[in-house]
Amino acid sequence: MEESPLKLFILENNYDKEKLFQQLKNLLTEQRNPDSMEIDLAESEEIVKLINKQDLTVAESVSKKLTRIAEAVELVKNSIERGGRLLYFGAGTSGRLGVLDAAECPPTFGVDPETVRGFIAGGKEAMFTAQEDAEDYESNGVKDIIKAGVTNKDIVCGLAASGRTPYVHGAIKEAIKRGCKTIFVTTVPADSVNIDVDIMIDVVVGPEIIMGSTRMKSATAQKMVLNMITTGAMIRLGKVYENVMVDLMLTNNKLKERAKRIIMFLADKDYQEAERLLNLADGHVKTALLMALTGYDRNKCAQLLEKNDGFIRKALSNRS
Repeated sequence: MEESPLKLFILENNYDKEKLFQQLKNLLTEQRNPDSMEIDLAESEEIVKLINKQDLTVAESVSKKLTRIAEAVELVKNSIERGGRLLYFGAGTSGRLGVLDAAECPPTFGVDPETVRGFIAGGKEAMFTAQEDAEDYESNGVKDIIKAGVTNKDIVCGLAASGRTPYVHGAIKEAIKRGCKTIFVTTVPADSVNIDVDIMIDVVVGPEIIMGSTRMKSATAQKMVLNMITTGAMIRLGKVYENVMVDLMLTNNKLKERAKRIIMFLADKDYQEAERLLNLADGHVKTALLMALTGYDRNKCAQLLEKNDGFIRKALSNRS
Protein backbone atom coordinates (compact mmCIF):
# COMPACT_ATOMS: atom_id res chain seq x y z
CA MET A 1 0.00 0.00 0.00
CA GLU A 2 1.36 3.42 -1.00
CA GLU A 3 2.25 5.73 1.88
CA SER A 4 0.42 9.03 2.17
CA PRO A 5 2.44 12.21 1.40
CA LEU A 6 2.16 13.26 5.05
CA LYS A 7 3.45 9.92 6.31
CA LEU A 8 6.30 9.96 3.79
CA PHE A 9 7.23 13.44 4.96
CA ILE A 10 7.23 12.32 8.59
CA LEU A 11 9.28 9.20 7.82
CA GLU A 12 11.76 10.89 5.50
CA ASN A 13 12.47 14.01 7.50
CA ASN A 14 11.83 12.71 11.02
CA TYR A 15 9.21 15.44 11.06
CA ASP A 16 8.35 16.82 14.45
CA LYS A 17 5.80 19.64 14.50
CA GLU A 18 7.16 21.17 17.69
CA LYS A 19 10.74 20.98 16.43
CA LEU A 20 9.86 22.60 13.11
CA PHE A 21 7.84 25.28 14.90
CA GLN A 22 10.83 26.13 17.10
CA GLN A 23 13.18 26.17 14.09
CA LEU A 24 10.96 28.64 12.27
CA LYS A 25 10.45 30.67 15.42
CA ASN A 26 14.20 31.17 15.76
CA LEU A 27 14.99 31.89 12.11
CA LEU A 28 16.12 35.46 11.46
CA THR A 29 13.99 35.58 8.32
CA GLU A 30 10.92 34.82 10.47
CA GLN A 31 11.40 37.67 12.96
CA ARG A 32 9.37 40.88 13.07
CA ASN A 33 11.00 44.02 11.74
CA PRO A 34 10.77 46.82 14.35
CA ASP A 35 10.85 49.48 11.61
CA SER A 36 7.61 48.34 9.99
CA MET A 37 5.34 47.56 12.94
CA GLU A 38 2.79 50.10 11.78
CA ILE A 39 3.09 49.60 8.02
CA ASP A 40 -0.54 48.45 7.92
CA LEU A 41 -1.58 52.01 8.85
CA ALA A 42 0.70 53.71 6.32
CA GLU A 43 -0.26 55.48 3.10
CA SER A 44 1.23 54.27 -0.19
CA GLU A 45 4.15 56.71 -0.26
CA GLU A 46 5.19 55.84 3.29
CA ILE A 47 4.96 52.12 2.48
CA VAL A 48 7.33 52.40 -0.47
CA LYS A 49 9.71 54.60 1.54
CA LEU A 50 9.86 51.96 4.27
CA ILE A 51 10.50 49.20 1.75
CA ASN A 52 13.15 51.25 -0.05
CA LYS A 53 14.94 52.06 3.21
CA GLN A 54 15.19 48.34 3.99
CA ASP A 55 16.34 47.52 0.45
CA LEU A 56 19.21 49.99 0.81
CA THR A 57 20.72 47.73 3.47
CA VAL A 58 20.91 44.68 1.19
CA ALA A 59 23.98 45.70 -0.85
CA GLU A 60 25.89 46.38 2.36
CA SER A 61 25.03 42.89 3.62
CA VAL A 62 26.21 41.37 0.33
CA SER A 63 29.46 43.37 0.52
CA LYS A 64 30.43 41.48 3.67
CA LYS A 65 30.55 38.21 1.69
CA LEU A 66 32.56 39.30 -1.37
CA THR A 67 35.50 37.00 -0.58
CA ARG A 68 33.20 33.97 -0.50
CA ILE A 69 31.42 35.08 -3.66
CA ALA A 70 34.79 35.49 -5.42
CA GLU A 71 35.70 31.95 -4.37
CA ALA A 72 32.44 30.76 -5.92
CA VAL A 73 33.27 32.62 -9.15
CA GLU A 74 36.59 30.77 -9.40
CA LEU A 75 34.96 27.44 -8.62
CA VAL A 76 32.37 27.92 -11.38
CA LYS A 77 34.92 29.20 -13.89
CA ASN A 78 37.17 26.19 -13.29
CA SER A 79 34.24 23.79 -13.61
CA ILE A 80 33.03 25.23 -16.90
CA GLU A 81 36.59 25.19 -18.29
CA ARG A 82 36.77 21.43 -17.75
CA GLY A 83 33.35 20.79 -19.27
CA GLY A 84 31.27 20.98 -16.11
CA ARG A 85 28.08 22.88 -15.37
CA LEU A 86 26.67 25.23 -12.75
CA LEU A 87 23.40 23.80 -11.44
CA TYR A 88 21.10 25.77 -9.14
CA PHE A 89 18.62 24.04 -6.83
CA GLY A 90 15.99 25.98 -4.91
CA ALA A 91 12.33 26.19 -3.96
CA GLY A 92 9.82 29.01 -4.29
CA THR A 93 11.37 32.43 -4.89
CA SER A 94 14.90 31.08 -4.45
CA GLY A 95 14.28 28.42 -7.09
CA ARG A 96 12.81 30.93 -9.51
CA LEU A 97 15.86 33.16 -9.13
CA GLY A 98 18.12 30.23 -10.04
CA VAL A 99 16.05 29.41 -13.11
CA LEU A 100 16.05 33.09 -14.12
CA ASP A 101 19.82 33.44 -13.80
CA ALA A 102 20.40 30.25 -15.78
CA ALA A 103 17.97 31.26 -18.54
CA GLU A 104 19.72 34.58 -19.06
CA CYS A 105 23.22 33.15 -19.51
CA PRO A 106 22.92 31.82 -23.10
CA PRO A 107 21.71 35.05 -24.77
CA THR A 108 24.01 37.23 -22.65
CA PHE A 109 27.21 35.18 -22.78
CA GLY A 110 26.76 32.77 -25.67
CA VAL A 111 27.00 29.63 -23.53
CA ASP A 112 25.13 26.42 -24.21
CA PRO A 113 21.79 26.26 -22.31
CA GLU A 114 23.13 23.17 -20.50
CA THR A 115 26.10 25.08 -19.02
CA VAL A 116 24.04 26.88 -16.38
CA ARG A 117 20.74 25.30 -15.36
CA GLY A 118 18.18 26.03 -12.70
CA PHE A 119 16.03 23.44 -10.91
CA ILE A 120 13.02 24.35 -8.79
CA ALA A 121 11.09 22.12 -6.41
CA GLY A 122 7.89 21.15 -8.21
CA GLY A 123 9.37 21.47 -11.70
CA LYS A 124 8.42 23.89 -14.47
CA GLU A 125 4.89 24.41 -13.14
CA ALA A 126 6.35 25.86 -9.95
CA MET A 127 7.82 28.76 -11.94
CA PHE A 128 4.33 30.11 -12.50
CA THR A 129 2.16 28.52 -9.82
CA ALA A 130 3.39 27.80 -6.31
CA GLN A 131 3.90 24.08 -5.58
CA GLU A 132 4.60 24.63 -1.91
CA ASP A 133 4.74 21.03 -0.63
CA ALA A 134 7.29 19.99 -3.27
CA GLU A 135 10.07 21.52 -1.19
CA ASP A 136 9.29 19.37 1.86
CA TYR A 137 11.02 16.21 0.60
CA GLU A 138 14.76 15.70 0.39
CA SER A 139 14.06 12.86 -2.04
CA ASN A 140 12.74 15.36 -4.61
CA GLY A 141 16.12 17.07 -4.62
CA VAL A 142 17.87 13.73 -4.96
CA LYS A 143 15.63 12.78 -7.89
CA ASP A 144 16.40 16.03 -9.72
CA ILE A 145 20.15 15.49 -9.25
CA ILE A 146 19.81 12.00 -10.71
CA LYS A 147 17.63 13.23 -13.57
CA ALA A 148 20.18 15.93 -14.42
CA GLY A 149 22.95 13.32 -14.67
CA VAL A 150 25.16 15.26 -12.27
CA THR A 151 28.85 14.29 -12.26
CA ASN A 152 31.88 15.38 -10.26
CA LYS A 153 32.69 17.96 -12.96
CA ASP A 154 29.57 19.95 -12.03
CA ILE A 155 29.04 22.62 -9.39
CA VAL A 156 25.79 22.34 -7.43
CA CYS A 157 24.57 25.56 -5.83
CA GLY A 158 21.78 25.36 -3.28
CA LEU A 159 19.53 28.40 -2.80
CA ALA A 160 17.50 28.66 0.40
CA ALA A 161 16.69 31.89 2.20
CA SER A 162 15.88 29.99 5.40
CA GLY A 163 18.84 27.63 4.97
CA ARG A 164 16.66 24.62 5.83
CA THR A 165 14.68 23.70 2.69
CA PRO A 166 14.62 19.86 2.52
CA TYR A 167 14.55 19.81 -1.32
CA VAL A 168 17.77 21.82 -1.42
CA HIS A 169 19.45 19.78 1.31
CA GLY A 170 18.59 16.58 -0.56
CA ALA A 171 20.15 17.91 -3.76
CA ILE A 172 23.31 19.06 -1.96
CA LYS A 173 23.75 15.76 -0.12
CA GLU A 174 23.39 13.74 -3.33
CA ALA A 175 25.80 16.08 -5.12
CA ILE A 176 28.40 15.56 -2.39
CA LYS A 177 28.01 11.78 -2.78
CA ARG A 178 28.82 12.22 -6.47
CA GLY A 179 32.01 14.17 -5.71
CA CYS A 180 30.67 17.59 -6.72
CA LYS A 181 31.87 20.90 -5.36
CA THR A 182 28.97 22.64 -3.64
CA ILE A 183 27.87 26.21 -2.89
CA PHE A 184 25.05 27.29 -0.61
CA VAL A 185 23.42 30.73 -0.75
CA THR A 186 21.23 31.72 2.19
CA THR A 187 20.13 34.81 4.08
CA VAL A 188 20.46 33.43 7.60
CA PRO A 189 23.74 33.03 9.52
CA ALA A 190 25.85 30.05 8.51
CA ASP A 191 25.78 28.59 12.02
CA SER A 192 22.03 28.08 11.71
CA VAL A 193 22.40 26.01 8.51
CA ASN A 194 22.85 22.30 9.15
CA ILE A 195 24.76 21.24 6.05
CA ASP A 196 28.42 21.09 5.00
CA VAL A 197 29.36 22.66 1.66
CA ASP A 198 32.55 23.91 0.01
CA ILE A 199 31.45 27.54 -0.02
CA MET A 200 28.78 28.95 2.28
CA ILE A 201 27.51 32.39 1.26
CA ASP A 202 25.35 33.58 4.13
CA VAL A 203 24.10 37.09 3.42
CA VAL A 204 22.34 38.08 6.62
CA VAL A 205 19.74 40.68 5.62
CA GLY A 206 17.73 40.63 8.85
CA PRO A 207 13.94 40.54 9.26
CA GLU A 208 11.83 41.31 6.22
CA ILE A 209 9.61 44.39 6.05
CA ILE A 210 6.70 41.91 6.12
CA MET A 211 7.56 39.06 8.48
CA GLY A 212 8.67 35.94 6.64
CA SER A 213 8.21 37.38 3.14
CA THR A 214 11.59 36.28 1.77
CA ARG A 215 10.60 37.34 -1.74
CA MET A 216 11.76 40.79 -0.61
CA LYS A 217 15.21 41.51 0.90
CA SER A 218 16.27 37.88 0.89
CA ALA A 219 15.39 37.52 -2.78
CA THR A 220 17.17 40.77 -3.66
CA ALA A 221 20.31 39.57 -1.88
CA GLN A 222 20.23 36.20 -3.63
CA LYS A 223 19.74 37.84 -7.04
CA MET A 224 22.75 40.07 -6.40
CA VAL A 225 24.89 37.08 -5.44
CA LEU A 226 23.85 35.03 -8.48
CA ASN A 227 24.52 38.00 -10.77
CA MET A 228 28.05 38.19 -9.36
CA ILE A 229 28.73 34.46 -9.62
CA THR A 230 27.71 33.99 -13.25
CA THR A 231 28.87 37.39 -14.51
CA GLY A 232 32.20 37.00 -12.72
CA ALA A 233 32.72 33.50 -14.08
CA MET A 234 31.84 34.58 -17.62
CA ILE A 235 34.26 37.51 -17.46
CA ARG A 236 36.97 35.10 -16.29
CA LEU A 237 36.08 32.87 -19.26
CA GLY A 238 36.64 35.65 -21.81
CA LYS A 239 33.02 36.51 -22.52
CA VAL A 240 33.64 40.26 -22.04
CA TYR A 241 35.96 42.73 -23.80
CA GLU A 242 36.69 45.85 -21.76
CA ASN A 243 33.27 46.17 -20.08
CA VAL A 244 31.18 45.00 -23.03
CA MET A 245 29.52 41.60 -23.45
CA VAL A 246 30.90 40.41 -26.77
CA ASP A 247 29.79 36.78 -26.81
CA LEU A 248 26.06 37.36 -26.94
CA MET A 249 23.84 35.11 -29.06
CA LEU A 250 21.87 36.88 -31.77
CA THR A 251 18.53 35.31 -30.94
CA ASN A 252 16.34 38.34 -31.63
CA ASN A 253 16.40 41.63 -33.55
CA LYS A 254 17.39 43.65 -30.48
CA LEU A 255 20.48 41.51 -29.93
CA LYS A 256 21.40 41.64 -33.62
CA GLU A 257 21.32 45.43 -33.55
CA ARG A 258 23.21 45.52 -30.24
CA ALA A 259 25.96 43.37 -31.79
CA LYS A 260 26.33 45.79 -34.68
CA ARG A 261 26.53 48.72 -32.29
CA ILE A 262 29.21 46.92 -30.26
CA ILE A 263 31.39 46.50 -33.35
CA MET A 264 30.73 50.09 -34.41
CA PHE A 265 31.87 51.75 -31.20
CA LEU A 266 34.64 49.31 -30.23
CA ALA A 267 36.23 49.20 -33.70
CA ASP A 268 35.10 52.57 -35.07
CA LYS A 269 33.14 51.05 -37.98
CA ASP A 270 29.97 52.25 -39.66
CA TYR A 271 26.69 50.36 -39.59
CA GLN A 272 27.10 48.72 -43.01
CA GLU A 273 30.61 47.48 -42.23
CA ALA A 274 29.54 46.10 -38.87
CA GLU A 275 26.69 44.24 -40.54
CA ARG A 276 29.01 42.89 -43.25
CA LEU A 277 31.52 41.60 -40.72
CA LEU A 278 28.83 39.94 -38.64
CA ASN A 279 27.52 38.18 -41.75
CA LEU A 280 31.03 37.02 -42.66
CA ALA A 281 31.46 35.68 -39.12
CA ASP A 282 28.09 33.87 -39.24
CA GLY A 283 26.84 36.04 -36.39
CA HIS A 284 29.73 35.22 -34.03
CA VAL A 285 30.30 38.59 -32.41
CA LYS A 286 33.80 38.00 -31.04
CA THR A 287 35.08 36.80 -34.41
CA ALA A 288 33.48 39.75 -36.19
CA LEU A 289 34.90 42.19 -33.65
CA LEU A 290 38.41 40.76 -33.95
CA MET A 291 38.13 40.99 -37.75
CA ALA A 292 37.16 44.64 -37.36
CA LEU A 293 40.01 45.38 -34.95
CA THR A 294 42.75 43.56 -36.88
CA GLY A 295 41.71 43.43 -40.52
CA TYR A 296 42.36 39.68 -40.52
CA ASP A 297 40.02 37.23 -42.22
CA ARG A 298 37.50 35.07 -40.41
CA ASN A 299 39.63 31.93 -40.24
CA LYS A 300 42.66 33.67 -38.79
CA CYS A 301 40.51 35.45 -36.19
CA ALA A 302 38.82 32.20 -35.22
CA GLN A 303 42.25 30.58 -34.78
CA LEU A 304 43.48 33.51 -32.69
CA LEU A 305 40.47 33.26 -30.41
CA GLU A 306 40.93 29.51 -30.00
CA LYS A 307 44.63 29.90 -29.15
CA ASN A 308 43.85 32.60 -26.60
CA ASP A 309 40.95 30.86 -24.83
CA GLY A 310 38.38 33.20 -26.37
CA PHE A 311 39.85 36.38 -24.86
CA ILE A 312 39.80 39.35 -27.24
CA ARG A 313 42.56 41.23 -25.36
CA LYS A 314 44.86 38.20 -25.37
CA ALA A 315 44.19 37.62 -29.06
CA LEU A 316 45.12 41.22 -29.85
CA SER A 317 48.30 41.02 -27.76
CA ASN A 318 49.41 37.71 -29.28
CA ARG A 319 48.53 38.27 -32.92
CA SER A 320 52.08 38.74 -34.20
